[in-house]
Amino acid sequence: MRVVTTGRLPRLMDVFPGLVTDIVALLRAEDENDPLADTVEGLSFHGVCTCSATCANLLTAPPGSSGSRMVQLERDGEDVIWLSLDPSATAITDIEVLDGRDLGPAGRRSA
Repeated sequence: MRVVTTGRLPRLMDVFPGLVTDIVALLRAEDENDPLADTVEGLSFHGVCTCSATCANLLTAPPGSSGSRMVQLERDGEDVIWLSLDPSATAITDIEVLDGRDLGPAGRRSA
C-alpha cells in the first residue's frame, strides 16, 4: 500500500480507510453539511495517545491539542465513535473508537 504523507506523518485515510469512511458517513447522517465531515479525509495520523497505559485514542493532532468539546457519533442509538475537537471546535484532534472493531497494529500502542 502506498502511504501519502502530510510532512512526515501519514494521513489517517491511508492508515484507517474504513474508519474514515465510517466517520464521514456518520457525520453526514447527522448533518449533510457538517463542516467537520469535509476535514476527515485530510487528517494526519499522529499515532496512538500515550497519556495512560489504557488510552487507545487515535491522535489526529499533536498531544495536548484538544479542547473540551466532543462529538459523539451513534449507530442504532449507541455511541460508536467519539471525536475530540480543538478549542475552536473546527478540527478533530483525536478519535476514540468504541464499537469494538480491531484497528490492527497501527491502532495499538507500542510496548
